[in-house]
Amino acid sequence: MTWALLSVWDKSGIIDLAKTLVDNNISILSSGGTGKALKEAGIDFVEVSEYTGSPEMMDGRVKTLHPKIHGGLLGRRGIDDRVMEEHGINEIDLLVVNLYPFEEMSKKNIPLNELVEYIDIGGPAMIRAAAKNFKDVSVVIDPIDYGMVIEAVRKGSFTDEERLSLAKKVFARTASYDAAISNYLYNIDSEFPEVLTVQYRNGRTLRYGENPHQKAAVYGDHGIAYQTPLQGKQMSYNNYLDVNAAVGLVREFDEACSVIVKHNNPCGVAVGDSLIEAYLRARDVDPVSAYGSVVAFNREVEADVSKELASTFVEVVIAPSYTDEALDIMKRKENMRVLILPEEVISDEIRTIDGGALVQRTPVDYTENWIVVTERDPTPGEMHAMQLAWKVCKHTKSNTIIFADEKATLGIGAGQMSRVDSAKIAVEKANFPLNGSAVASDAFLPFPDTLEETAKAGATALLQPGGSIRDQEVINAANRLNMAMVFTGIRHFRH
Repeated sequence: MTWALLSVWDKSGIIDLAKTLVDNNISILSSGGTGKALKEAGIDFVEVSEYTGSPEMMDGRVKTLHPKIHGGLLGRRGIDDRVMEEHGINEIDLLVVNLYPFEEMSKKNIPLNELVEYIDIGGPAMIRAAAKNFKDVSVVIDPIDYGMVIEAVRKGSFTDEERLSLAKKVFARTASYDAAISNYLYNIDSEFPEVLTVQYRNGRTLRYGENPHQKAAVYGDHGIAYQTPLQGKQMSYNNYLDVNAAVGLVREFDEACSVIVKHNNPCGVAVGDSLIEAYLRARDVDPVSAYGSVVAFNREVEADVSKELASTFVEVVIAPSYTDEALDIMKRKENMRVLILPEEVISDEIRTIDGGALVQRTPVDYTENWIVVTERDPTPGEMHAMQLAWKVCKHTKSNTIIFADEKATLGIGAGQMSRVDSAKIAVEKANFPLNGSAVASDAFLPFPDTLEETAKAGATALLQPGGSIRDQEVINAANRLNMAMVFTGIRHFRH
């Protein structure tokens, strides 16, 4: 290696890298802010403009877009040597570049004419050129790789595998960078862009998909998708789906809460003054379904909870933290996966369909307007029970009917084509008396029959979105049965 070109926006670690290059007799090309940082550190370098014979122009928009730069990056060793010599082009063996921070600046609500100045041109052009010629040129875009670069410089060369690995990162980065620009511009006058480009990183192959004959992988570098177990077996495709469902629901609660999920539906949800109280109550809602489930908590797991978890078969546990004693206890169940609950990631929901994708966004500031529509107001206890049931409704497959008291779900009917059938299943599944319970329905009741079914089981209050042409029939039935009923104005279908 004889020449390296350094041009970075993020200058983390660049001085140490440059010193290593100089110590190993590698000449440096640089300019702009990077050149200023090198000069302040007392590191010798050649200005790009001096090397090319062309000054920087247009406020720095044009400085590296020159044949002596791109020829040094693209020139094929042993093929283009004569042309390079004829035009005074040096071989650039190492390129270290990172790009203007368009993604970061695009979140700052600055005018478009200012934002476009953060669209990097020379940087992407150089790194693409170097990556195309990866057999001869090493290109580095991430300061995290500087340690490997320093080691390679000291050894005298990069391996073929290292150069190819670095080139892959380049094309992933330029794809992501251009996607961010495209999505931003298409979004200027549209809630959803006409063209949507997405990229997921950190892909890991899973043992199989939903079923053993299917292949699968998980992608993501934050949130649930990024989590790997502190202990236990590798996460499966279905584990990730169930954990995602459980976490979405447990985040609804401020008080100590336990959510138990099986096959993407909650089978027990409870709150309590302590986490152990919440867990035992949630597990008792449907102990049969809780076997082999995913359990989510919103508080630190201590020894008392971990003992209960280890006393049965639990696939996955996820919580914000665990005491050392709790972790030691759960090690007895060596296959039980134990995850840390990450910070919530707010993003659009994307689901693939034949030939494309559906994209859905839930506004963070949407409001519900709860209105009592019956002659009788709900009691405070009934209102608290409806609030709990409603949170569970939002995360249960439609059609769904949830029976609850103030502390826990009592019966869950999910995923049925008929809302009446959901109510019957919820009643059948209940392990506790339903007298005095409250009910939530994820969508309006088109007929009084579902309400009548819940009243027959002992429910005294019901929550639903309202909006049916037969709302008054349902209200009349509630009044006749002395049930309190509240309309929310918001539906929570989940397919």
